[in-house]
Amino acid sequence: MSRGTLYDHVWEEHVVDSLPTGQDQLFVGLHLIHEVTSPQAFGMLRERDLEVAFPERTHATVDHIVPTGDRSRPFGDGAAETMLEELEENVREAGIRYSGPETGEQGIVHVIGPEQGLTQPGMTIVCGDSHTATHGAFGALAFGIGTSQIRDVLATQSVAMEKQAVRRIEVTGELGEGVTAKDVVLTMIRKLGTDGGVGYVYEYGGEVIEEFSMNERMTLCNMSIEGGARAGYVNPDETTYEYLRGREAVPEGEAFEERKAYWESIRSDPEADYDDVVEIDGSAIEPSVTWGITPGQVVGVTEPVPTPEELPEDERETAERAYEHMDVEPGEPMTGYEIDVAFLGSCTNARLADLRQAADLLEGREVHPDVRAMVVPGSQRVKAAAEEEGLHEVFQAAGFDWREPGCSMCLGMNDDQLEGDEVSASSSNRNFIGRQGSKDGRTVLMSPQMVVAAAVTGEVTDVRTLAEVQEA
Repeated sequence: MSRGTLYDHVWEEHVVDSLPTGQDQLFVGLHLIHEVTSPQAFGMLRERDLEVAFPERTHATVDHIVPTGDRSRPFGDGAAETMLEELEENVREAGIRYSGPETGEQGIVHVIGPEQGLTQPGMTIVCGDSHTATHGAFGALAFGIGTSQIRDVLATQSVAMEKQAVRRIEVTGELGEGVTAKDVVLTMIRKLGTDGGVGYVYEYGGEVIEEFSMNERMTLCNMSIEGGARAGYVNPDETTYEYLRGREAVPEGEAFEERKAYWESIRSDPEADYDDVVEIDGSAIEPSVTWGITPGQVVGVTEPVPTPEELPEDERETAERAYEHMDVEPGEPMTGYEIDVAFLGSCTNARLADLRQAADLLEGREVHPDVRAMVVPGSQRVKAAAEEEGLHEVFQAAGFDWREPGCSMCLGMNDDQLEGDEVSASSSNRNFIGRQGSKDGRTVLMSPQMVVAAAVTGEVTDVRTLAEVQEA
């Protein structure tokens, strides 16, 4: 097993006890909850007459079902209104801080944690959402958990887990024009497979990762789960510390410097042992898109969709279903594949830097007349900052719908859904059949810049043919 990695350091510091099952009981530094997976857990507490043990270590928001259009109460969707009412009652009774729609702090749980400084290096972070891995960008160990585990964390501030192996993924070289963190992670999943990370956590490093902004690191870590990994993380460095400095949940002055010294101490040792090391040549990556029905069915935008003969035998059955569902031709590139919807949003790519990059490319252009396009900021703070910079005016002038924050079309739990067999150019993280609200809908995952390129042309388009893309 690994030794001397950040994962080992943080894990060992948080072990409360070792269990007969072979698992460790880990203390949880930060518990994030939302309206969809927490009500059942609170109900379990009530059945056992238990209280929330450390309410100050739990933070709540609403994101999955909240409307991104009309937010007048009660919501038009009765089920959504019920879930929100339950969340509001639960956090009020328990004394849990709540970033609700009326606070100006509401947003996707994996966006508000970092932006408020709740997410910090060396923490153990859990949430009833698979994309909790996002927080690993800060050098935290962040895991998605199930409802019964949410109950356990609320009741005990700890969770039982089995330690994983550590794979270091080195991304070397220099990224080319139009290539983003989204393209890096899609390439990684393509190379290692959607189940290649099973039994592992991923440590990301190398020249490309070291140069990434925090926004890019969050995009990268966010999709670790799509590669089958239990979590993904980046060692904290000056980029991390400068992002955190001045945020409300982060100490100031001498206390910050003391905290920073601790953050430095948990970095992976120079001589750390890894269970596996994989190298990816960043200079060989081009803007990438999915062609199928899993996040691992990926090609560079100029590459042809693979034929069955080019794929490993155990991937051919899924590929055949993907060809049929997506109506793509093996041997043909995705360039020119017509789209109906352009979606900019999700916990993967809806932060301010993502919207800036998209608006820079979009300015002076118009959405194709056959495309409906929407922007869903990751949080109310992101939305306010974007509006202060005038980004919303760029999007609206081009024909994008500028909406309120939430998960939106990423998983289609509110009114933002595909209709029939529409094709979506999406900056989200999953392209499973039915993921965006329609069992016949089709999703093509790509970077925010590639979404803009598709929106203005009406088809999958190499962003490099439109304009030089500003670096993050």
